[in-house]
Amino acid sequence: MLRPPSHDTGTSSRRWPVTLAPHIDELLSSWISRHAEFYAVPPLAMLRHCPPEASSLHAANRRLNGDQVIRLAGVFSTEPATVRRMTFSNIAPSSRRLLAAGPLQSCSACHLANHEPIPIRRSQLLGWRITCPLCGDLLRHTGRHGPPSPFRHYQNAALRGERLLDDEAERGVRTWISPAEIARLLLMRRVPRPLPRRYEPWQFRVLGAIIPDLDGVVAMERRNLPTPASPILPLHLRPALLAGVAIVERAGPEMLQMLRGQMMGQNQARFSSAIDEITTHTCRSMASSQLQLI
Repeated sequence: MLRPPSHDTGTSSRRWPVTLAPHIDELLSSWISRHAEFYAVPPLAMLRHCPPEASSLHAANRRLNGDQVIRLAGVFSTEPATVRRMTFSNIAPSSRRLLAAGPLQSCSACHLANHEPIPIRRSQLLGWRITCPLCGDLLRHTGRHGPPSPFRHYQNAALRGERLLDDEAERGVRTWISPAEIARLLLMRRVPRPLPRRYEPWQFRVLGAIIPDLDGVVAMERRNLPTPASPILPLHLRPALLAGVAIVERAGPEMLQMLRGQMMGQNQARFSSAIDEITTHTCRSMASSQLQLI
């Protein structure tokens, strides 16, 4: 029977006798869990053998420092860059609210159901995606058949919104505004005009001023949408938010000023403060770019 190297002083640099190749886009915790099953040890024990201070597999996906990455790479006989690609260490801080704690979606074409245990892909936790980054097919709900999206007629705008959010999160690329910040603003509550006879505040979000179909869908499903603090929508509703992000980004700051009028009281004050900060940052960035051209 194969045994992992003992966890004595100085053995953290010893390599495992057998290591398993990571699948494309596999999440670090999934890769470690597959090794743990192979060696018949608990996954957390497997992880702590490498960086002993690691608190959980979830934390390892998000918060590995450079030394820990190097130690894991050494023990698993791979390159540090390979380990780093399996984590969310490169995700922009503005996009971290869009990372789920567990798998939300999967790709029917790329889902490796014939492997045991089934590897978890990094993209299954990305709350801004509606398509598979490997093959481009539409994602589906993980483990069950979710309802079809009622926003398919916004598909082109939604795909553009997905690209904007992906560029910011994965590559640190943005235009005049953070797409993740747009997503948060669009999930703030609004006050529709004229006020419906049976006004229920939970039903109306700023996004509904751009995607009018949303109000009816939310009312029909009796669904309270996520808050700006955790802006991950269910997969079938996600195209509406992505399309809204793309529409605002293309329209420019004037649309944010228009949306300000959709709120009242403290919500309006918070929204105003956020867009004032965005506008100030945009002006500074443009001024800096112009100076560099002189």
